[in-house]
Amino acid sequence: MSLRAETPAPTSARVHRFSRAERWVHRTTAALMGVCVATAACLYIPQLAVLVGRRELVVRVHECAGLALPVPVLLGLASRAFRTDLRFLNRFGPHDRVWLRAALVRDKRHSSRPAGKFNAGQKVYAAWIAGATLVMLGTGLMMWFTHLAPLMWRTSATFVHDWLALTIGVVLAGHIGMALADPEARRGLRTGSVSREWAKREHPLWRP
Repeated sequence: MSLRAETPAPTSARVHRFSRAERWVHRTTAALMGVCVATAACLYIPQLAVLVGRRELVVRVHECAGLALPVPVLLGLASRAFRTDLRFLNRFGPHDRVWLRAALVRDKRHSSRPAGKFNAGQKVYAAWIAGATLVMLGTGLMMWFTHLAPLMWRTSATFVHDWLALTIGVVLAGHIGMALADPEARRGLRTGSVSREWAKREHPLWRP
C-alpha cells in the first residue's frame, strides 16, 4: 500500500498557508466547540446522562465553553494574517458560484471547481457556523439568565437552541468527514504549510 498521500512534500515544494495565530484560533475554537457538543449530548441523551451523572457540573461546563466560544476569534483579530483571511472568507466571486454549481451536480473534476485560498464550500461553512454560534450564544443567554426575557421568549429560545444544536452536530460531522478525506488540508492546519502541488490542484486561483 502506498504511503505517498501521508508523506509530506519536501520543504522547498511547500507553500505557507496559515500563520501560527490562525492555527491557534482554529484549534481552540474546535476544542471549545467539541466541549459544547459533548456536554450537550450528555444533557440530552438519556443513556449518556445516566452514564456521566453530575448534571449540574455538565451544565456549568457547557455554559462556560459556550461563553468562551467567540473569544479565540476575537483574540485572533490581533493577527493581520487572520484578518486578511477573514476578508477572503467574506468575499464571494463568480468563481465561487461555479464551484458551488459543480459541487451540487457532483462534478469531481478539479478544473470545474475553481477556488482561491478558500473554496466556496469553506466560505459557506464559515459564514453559517459563525451565524449559528451567535444564535446559540444569544438563545443560551436567554435560557441561562431567566430574568432577561418573558417565559414565551425563553420557551422559543429553548426550541431554537435545541434544534440548532442538532443541526450544528450534523454539519460538524460533515466538516470533520471532509477533513479526514484530505490529509494535506489537515497538514496545512497542523503545520501551516501545504504542498505546492495540492495548492495548484485544489485552489488554482490562490497566489501564495
